[in-house]
Amino acid sequence: MSEAEKHETVLDTGAEELGKTYAAALIGAASNAGVADKVIDQLNSLVDEYLASNSVLQAAFASPRVDESEKVRVIDRLFGEQFDPILIKFLKVMASRGRLGYIAAVRVAAESIHDEMMGRVVASVKTAVPLTEELRNQISSSLSDLINKQVKLNETVDTELIGGMIVRIGDRVFDSSVANQLDKLGRKAKIGFSSQLSSKLSTFSSES
Repeated sequence: MSEAEKHETVLDTGAEELGKTYAAALIGAASNAGVADKVIDQLNSLVDEYLASNSVLQAAFASPRVDESEKVRVIDRLFGEQFDPILIKFLKVMASRGRLGYIAAVRVAAESIHDEMMGRVVASVKTAVPLTEELRNQISSSLSDLINKQVKLNETVDTELIGGMIVRIGDRVFDSSVANQLDKLGRKAKIGFSSQLSSKLSTFSSES
């Protein structure tokens, strides 16, 4: 392992642990106030919309050269009227400690902690085309029945999985992908995909 790789691994590990520490405090406060779901939604919005689309804001949050008071002003100006007061206070605490650059790690840990508290299991679902609401509900219901727990889907699209899907829960993988030839016209049609996918849901229990 090179020094660069070693350094990156240490940083990643440190960010993950720091994220867990701050996330536990945030989820604890938000749960006590009955706004955990709301706060997580807003935290997702902060990371996936505001920071992902604004490199200047992202750099300002992470930079030690931008002082705390300026970061607090930015938080108030951009989010003060949109986000829950608990999240606003939390962001200001992170700013005061020079930790706003780790907000993405906090988001990941916060979702994980909250899911665990609610007894939810996250299933990663990879499909050939985006799921319809009907299929999403079918998959959630089938997986919930299979593992006897509430299931939350983390969806991704992979166009190479024509006519199929792959579901992962922890180390457990359910693979019902169908490797069709790219020259088979019409196989990507939503109706055909949906009917194939629906018929394969029943195979999960037999594969367990």
